[in-house]
Amino acid sequence: MADDTSIFIGASRKPDDSYQRAENLLLQYGNRHGLVTGATGTGKTVSLQILAEGFSNAGVPVFCADIKGDLSGIAMMGTAQDFLVKRAEQVKLDPYDFQEFPVIFWDLFGEQGHPIRATISEMGPLLLSRLMNLTDAQEGIMNIAFRIADEEGLLLLDMKDLQALLANIAERAEEISARYGNVTKPSVGAIQRTLLVLEQQGAANFFGEPALRIADIMRTTRDGRGAISVLAADKLMMNPRLYATFLLWLMSELFEELPEVGDPDKPKLVFFFDEAHLLFDEAPKVLIDRVEQVVRLIRSKGVGVYFVTQNPLDIPEKVLAQLGNRVQHALRAYTPREQQAVRTAAETFRPNPDFDCATAITQLATGEALVSTLEAKGIPSMVQRTLIRPPSSRLGPITPAERLKLIGESPVTGQYDQVIDRESAFEMLQKKAKEAQDAEAQQADTGGSRWTIPGFGNDDPAPQSGGRRAPAPRPSNRQTVAEAAIKSVVRSVGSSVGRAIVRGILGSLSRGR
Repeated sequence: MADDTSIFIGASRKPDDSYQRAENLLLQYGNRHGLVTGATGTGKTVSLQILAEGFSNAGVPVFCADIKGDLSGIAMMGTAQDFLVKRAEQVKLDPYDFQEFPVIFWDLFGEQGHPIRATISEMGPLLLSRLMNLTDAQEGIMNIAFRIADEEGLLLLDMKDLQALLANIAERAEEISARYGNVTKPSVGAIQRTLLVLEQQGAANFFGEPALRIADIMRTTRDGRGAISVLAADKLMMNPRLYATFLLWLMSELFEELPEVGDPDKPKLVFFFDEAHLLFDEAPKVLIDRVEQVVRLIRSKGVGVYFVTQNPLDIPEKVLAQLGNRVQHALRAYTPREQQAVRTAAETFRPNPDFDCATAITQLATGEALVSTLEAKGIPSMVQRTLIRPPSSRLGPITPAERLKLIGESPVTGQYDQVIDRESAFEMLQKKAKEAQDAEAQQADTGGSRWTIPGFGNDDPAPQSGGRRAPAPRPSNRQTVAEAAIKSVVRSVGSSVGRAIVRGILGSLSRGR
């Protein structure tokens, strides 16, 4: 059974088909990452639930995604049901206590939990390009946009900031191309259209302030239990690229903000990444390398990352090699790819002479799994066919009324509910554009020196209401008698004066010869 240093997962089957040996996950190796795999309906969610319960009771905060809504029941106390009690007896879980766990519900759309937001600057050009599925040329423009924002002191907080910056870059395309390389208006326009699609899909709710504080997902209660942050992801899964990008951003933020702690007695935080294949589907190599780097190095920050997916082939080999604690539920082996997945899963375990691992994977019942965790000195344990223990919390989703009540009682209530829109790139670029327009208008009003003769039609027309100047009256070709006489006199005087001046100049020139 488990103690203060481990989490009880279940009981392994002996050769005589009895369940007697307890299988535990040692907390000191909880930050060595893990993998929970299995076909749909084989018990992955329950395995995730009992691991989250175990970490919470050990004082370790947990962050996990609730894809179907089933995991929300962890917030409510479980009830005695025949099949649960029977399972507890089979694995010798005595006493089988029911309890509720401290849960904080989150939702990127702010509907089933507290809103989660991040700023455009925090997301960065790489993850944004991944989210928007940009081409290499468009990703280059995105990097240029972030560089210009840094140089010109433009805060990129929400989507309208990025849209305003891209519009500004399009206007200055020739100038910017000379400094950073080719920037074309069509490429900028393609990025702007993609941003519009994201906005219509609800991604605009995610970008902005107040941004999520890492400390709020690393809370513990007064009785020493770790808070379980549950991300409502049923609607989010309609945009799987946003889901995967957000979770990768969160892992990156944890990696950058948390201090080095080495190998603590228990993790500082455990992060469950459900539907993990979405992170790697069609991902460019640079992004996979980034995931590998984060997974490899975040362990020293005291963070354990557990990938939950249907098929072990969904995880790149370099990442798979970092996952020391494994729970493998049943896999189907009808197609060649599924058969390859079974072989891959079997080969990653330390063999057990009592059974053939590849055969056992296809014969596991619901709630059964092959389990291998890290033992003393971090050595993988021999794989065991294990019956997973029943959860202490409710098995199944909570009601909308229960969810609302829990959200209202949450320790972060009121901190993220109202959007903050401070001065950033959008407002700053608008201000610059207005100043430029005012300068142009002032130059037009005072520019171009002119000599005017009052009363002779050369004055500016008086402005109309609203600040606009009245249009100048159209000139008439008809002249009055007085006007004709005046013009005749002026021409005469001008001609005589002009002739006198010319004669004087020519005379002086001739005398000087």
